[in-house]
Amino acid sequence: MLLWVFIFLIVAIIAGLLGFTGLMVAAAEIAKILFFIFIVLFLVTLLIHLINRSNRL
Repeated sequence: MLLWVFIFLIVAIIAGLLGFTGLMVAAAEIAKILFFIFIVLFLVTLLIHLINRSNRL
């Protein structure tokens, strides 16, 4: 899954350099969506880890 994020990130950067046309807009939107999904998953995982760690103490 991370491989796809990096692929879409590179495509989005290239799209930004070329002016966001056609297919590049779609790739940039997918990269944005994946970025936010991974941020949310990271925060949820971090929160669960912190809660489990505090329960062990």
